[in-house]
Amino acid sequence: MPRKTIKLLTYNVHSCIGSDRKLDPGRIASVIAETEADIIALQEVDVGRRRTGGIDQAHIIASLLKMQAHFHPALSVAEEQYGDAIITALPTGAVKSGPLPSIGETRGALSVEITVGDQKLLVVNTHLGLRGRERIQQMTTLLNSGWLHGTAESPLPTVLCGDFNAIPSSATYRLVTRTLKDAQLAGPGAPRATFPARYPLMRLDHIFVSGDLVVKKAAVFENRLTRVASDHLPLLAEIGFA
Repeated sequence: MPRKTIKLLTYNVHSCIGSDRKLDPGRIASVIAETEADIIALQEVDVGRRRTGGIDQAHIIASLLKMQAHFHPALSVAEEQYGDAIITALPTGAVKSGPLPSIGETRGALSVEITVGDQKLLVVNTHLGLRGRERIQQMTTLLNSGWLHGTAESPLPTVLCGDFNAIPSSATYRLVTRTLKDAQLAGPGAPRATFPARYPLMRLDHIFVSGDLVVKKAAVFENRLTRVASDHLPLLAEIGFA
């Protein structure tokens, strides 16, 4: 198969609770379907939590999209889980998940190898902490502990995405952009803020790509539905292989 481009979406779904306080995984799935994304990285996903009716949000969203979900609970209390998911209909290989050094709420990361045509792509999804020092430790771990690029023998084109709780002037952002490209800067058009969804002021959600990937387009997906479905706006990038 020839090399192709893929659409990748990162989206903090706020436990599928919108700014209207309505719990609606179907609404989140509708937002994602409208973007026609091939690979979806979600943060703040509830699985088996009493506050959201005990449902498996990752599985429900994936089912509605006719895709498969890989979920990593950053936080587990008895049967209740909360964390990150990667959803796709493309063939997947090795999956890695684990905690990141955390001061406050436990944070983690999830990586999945995904086959795109005749290429393999490593997608790493994370949700970093609220404290600056904590985020630096977490990003340093992601950059230096074998999370990115696959194995040393066979490095893979890599996407690191998620809710970084870090604006572009932050030390965390500067650290990651030493080695990876910010998709919103690589794609045409000016970068757009992702939070809060109703009146976006801050660029907290990012898609970073390795040098062997090309960003064709990157855009914050904003319409009447996305402004209410979560407290973050989704970020979409169209990515090709160099």
